[in-house]
Amino acid sequence: MTKNPFINALSASAYIFIVVSVMTFVTAPLQNKPDTFFAPITVLFVLTLSVAVMAYLFFYQPLMLFIDGKKKDAVNLFVKTLGIFAAFTSVVLVLLFSGLL
Repeated sequence: MTKNPFINALSASAYIFIVVSVMTFVTAPLQNKPDTFFAPITVLFVLTLSVAVMAYLFFYQPLMLFIDGKKKDAVNLFVKTLGIFAAFTSVVLVLLFSGLL
């Protein structure tokens, strides 16, 4: 990804928003139908894909910095990205529990 923790955290948030939106719109016509054998398989596929995407967004650039010997920069980038993502998560939770979402 980038060395900008804000862009990394924003990209992770956008990915989550896109996945939830697609899942909501795709499954809307299926609400009154029973789950099939493929429902849990689909969930595991999406989970695996999401773990891979989040690993790329959160760990790729810090890992590259770490491999280059810039350990302190790697840790700082990871912690800043995680902190910004935690702030985004907190804002969403506050909006959700306040009834604004």
